[in-house]
This record gives sequence, structure tokens and C-alpha cells, in this order.
Amino acid sequence: MEKKKSQLSRRSFLGNAVAVSAIGALGVQGIVSACGRKKITIPVPPDSAPDGPVLKAGLIGCGGRGTGAALNFLDAGPNLQITALGDVFEDRLNNARNKLLKNKQNEVAEDNCFVGFDAYEKVIDSGVDVIILATPPHFRPMQFEAAVKAGKHVFMEKPVAVDPEGARSIMATGKKAEGMGLSVAAGTQRRHQRDYQKTYEQVINGEIGDIVSATCYWNGGKLWHKNHQEGWSDMEWMIRNWVNWIWLSGDHIVEQHVHNIDVINWFKGKLHPIKAVGFGSRQRRITGDQFDNFSIDFIYDDEMHMHSMCRQINDCTNNVSEYIRGTNGYTNCRNATFNVDGTPSWGYDYGLNPEGEPLTSTQISPYVQEHIDLVTAIRTNQPINDAENVANSTMTAIMGRISAYTGKAVTWEEVMNSELRLGPKEYILGPMDMTPHIPIPGSAPKEA
Repeated sequence: MEKKKSQLSRRSFLGNAVAVSAIGALGVQGIVSACGRKKITIPVPPDSAPDGPVLKAGLIGCGGRGTGAALNFLDAGPNLQITALGDVFEDRLNNARNKLLKNKQNEVAEDNCFVGFDAYEKVIDSGVDVIILATPPHFRPMQFEAAVKAGKHVFMEKPVAVDPEGARSIMATGKKAEGMGLSVAAGTQRRHQRDYQKTYEQVINGEIGDIVSATCYWNGGKLWHKNHQEGWSDMEWMIRNWVNWIWLSGDHIVEQHVHNIDVINWFKGKLHPIKAVGFGSRQRRITGDQFDNFSIDFIYDDEMHMHSMCRQINDCTNNVSEYIRGTNGYTNCRNATFNVDGTPSWGYDYGLNPEGEPLTSTQISPYVQEHIDLVTAIRTNQPINDAENVANSTMTAIMGRISAYTGKAVTWEEVMNSELRLGPKEYILGPMDMTPHIPIPGSAPKEA
């Protein structure tokens, strides 16, 4: 009983602490309109971070996304360097090192290249200012905690956890970072994307009226997998196939669909829903132990419903988008709002290319913009902190996954008190249970 009381108090504390978002740090301006609704204006973010003393970054997790994030960091402004690399596997580290040298003439010294499960500790201790976390999500909580404890600014890819224990850890560490004046940016790049930001501005300012419902989708094909190679242990094969295993990725509702869920949480102005009821299954997947489709009904505390749908099956109708319905219209969340009858009421202006033709995407990539915002926050001493937002959206997805796996309604209070932790307690490149234990909801019907 005492333990539960302590957990509830902690949850209340974390829930009441509103993390500073990137938009907030950039200076959202607000005025009160004649009708009483507070109007906000989101300034256009900088095209490049300001100059300043050299900022040294260390990359932990040298796979494709990690290498991409390191290149994005170098594109964010002047006097930026990647000076340390860490990964469990030497070949991935070498690949990242070569790409940094070839594409950006950024050479990382041999002495600052670290291999093994403890590589993250060595990168953190290598004299860097910023840590880029891009390992499989299972490892994010402990690596984020170590980086903040060492006083480092952090960019961390989404999702930030695979289970309730990990998500709560991110929330707590994010609060520590805030208290230390550190900046934390997350890979939920839509929050840093200019067309999404301006659409959010329209919605918050009442363009579509009061929000009454929402839907979001990430329906696409199968992701990649790696075939077993001679000399790989079970653990190595699992980690190289991390998007296929629940304990490493959280399943695709958490690993991928978190982007869309995060947009609805953001536009709704709520940190998270309070309940999830859903289902899913495994129809075509032959790798790992995950589902390949989910359908979740999320309910917020004002009884608004968000329908969340995601699928990873080839040769089906695809859709990656968000949609919010209001009393006076609706929006695609990215670049337009519409009246109730479907006629456009507002559209984002992307500008023109050098040939005078209309552009269809933002000129600054959101993958670079999130690093511009991070470096700007550091160099202007105006910290940003995405930790709570991304942790809440990650936990939202985890809540939906648990509901689909069990067939039960799951509440926010239940996941915030859950002791569920996925994965081994020790990390050794040795044998693992490779049997896919596929979740099966409900119970089998009884024979007559």
C-alpha cells in the first residue's frame, strides 16, 4: 500500500510538471482576442543555429538513423563537430566514421571510437558537450540517465522506451535535465517542422473550432530485417534485427506510429489520453515476435476519442497522416485547414524555388531543424526540453500496445504504476531465447 501511494505521488508530480517545448523556447507570443480566445504566434525558427564556440557531440548508436542524426547535427550550424562514436558492433561504428569523413570531412580519432555494451559510458566521458542517442529504444532510458548525470545536452531519437518502467525513467531524467539547465531535443521531428508548427498555430487560434475527434495512421509495408550470418550469437542477431523484436523496439506502434500519436497529443493540448481499448494481430510477419497491425481507441479526459491505426504489411493501402475534426472544420495537421463543407480555409505557404515554382515541402529539413533548435537553445542559454512530451507519447503507444496484446482496456494510471520491464537484465553477446512468443489476447472458446 505504501509503495502504491509513493508511485501515485510521483506520477502526480511528473504530470504537473510541464516540460519546455522547442516552440516555447523559440518564443511563442500570445495576445487575447476580442472574443476572449488567447491567440498565439509561433515565430519562424532560424535557418541555422548561431555561431559560437565549438560544440562537440558524441554519437551513441551508429546505425542508419544514428549516422543520419550525426550528419543532421553537423548541418545545423557552424563550429559543430562529432568527436566520439560508440556502438556494440565495430562494423557499424566504422561505417558511420567513414560516412562522417566522406560527407562532412569530420574525422573522429581512433582513441574516441568505442565498441561494446559499455561504449556509451566511454562516449559520455570523452569530453563532449552533446550526446546523440540512437541505439535501439530499449537502451534509451539508461543512456539518457547517464548522459544527464554527466551534465550533457542530449538529442535522443524516438521512441524513448519500450515499457512503462523505461518511460517513467525518461520522465524523471527529463526533470533532472530541466533542473540542471540542460537542453533535450527528441526525434519527434514534426514538432520542429515549420508547416506543422504553423498549422498547430491555426488550430490553437480557433481556425477549426473546438477539437471533437482525431485519427492518425502509419499504414505501410514491412520494414527491413537481417538474415543470420555465421559467427553471430543470438543476442547479436536480435540487436541487428532490433525493429523486429518487442523488447528492443516496443513493436511498431511504439517505434514508428509514435510520430502520429505525438502530433495528436500536441494539437490536442493534452499530454496523453487516459485510456486505451484496442486490438491487433500478426497476419503476415515472419520475423521476430511482433504484431503487424494495430487499431486502438484512445480516450482523453474530456471524453474525446482518437482512433489510432498502424500496419506493416506489403501490398495494402498505405496512409501516413493525422486528421483532427473540430466544431467548425478539420485539419490534416501538416499544412491546411478546411471548413465543414470541405472547402479550404487556410493553407501553408511553402514559398518558391529559384525557378519561381511553388515548393511542396519546407526548405529546411525537420531532421536538421530539430538540431538547429537544440544548438540554438544551447548557444543562447535558453534551454529546451522535449523529454516529457516524447515520454508521454511513447507511454501512450505502450498503453495501446498492452491493450491490443491483452484484449483489455488499459488506463494511464495502470501503466504509470506497472512494473513491466522488457528484455534481459544482463547484456552479453551470447545465447537468447529466439522462440517468438506472440501475444494472444483473451481466452479460447470452451467446447460445448
